Amino acid sequence: MLPLEGLGPLLPEHLSELFVGIALFAIIWFVVAKKIVPLFEKTYAERTAAISGGLEKAEAAQREASAALEEYKAQLADARAEAAKIRDDARTQAAELAAEIKQQATDEAARLVETARVQLEAERSAVVRSLRSEIGGLATELAGKIVGESLADDERSRRSVERFLDELESQSAPAK
Repeated sequence: MLPLEGLGPLLPEHLSELFVGIALFAIIWFVVAKKIVPLFEKTYAERTAAISGGLEKAEAAQREASAALEEYKAQLADARAEAAKIRDDARTQAAELAAEIKQQATDEAARLVETARVQLEAERSAVVRSLRSEIGGLATELAGKIVGESLADDERSRRSVERFLDELESQSAPAK
């Protein structure tokens, strides 16, 4: 073989070493290209598929989360609307109850006033009767002292006293 000395430190000493090196490089390159590169490509494809699947799963989870959020917001809006309706109903019921209680109190007050008025009228009538009998008795007794005879048993004296008191009442009634 030809010696290749003096051409540089990187060149082999013999040309045969160069051919052997090229042949071994070609064999190694062929083995790597046919055996190892497909394994790397397969692993790369699996990882790409796993990442794509993970992204799709993440997107699906994101869509589900968005749908759940929208459903939650809708339920929350429904709950708020129902709470507002319940508050309005409670206010309406409270107003109705207040009006009913006020009406009952007004009715009770009117009933108490009417009862008191009737009671006062009855007491007034009783007082008037009592005063009439006392005034009549005193008037009869006074007339008896003036005349000098007892007029207490006489029916006519009682009627006279009644007539006198009625005239007094009729004269005092317009003055009221």
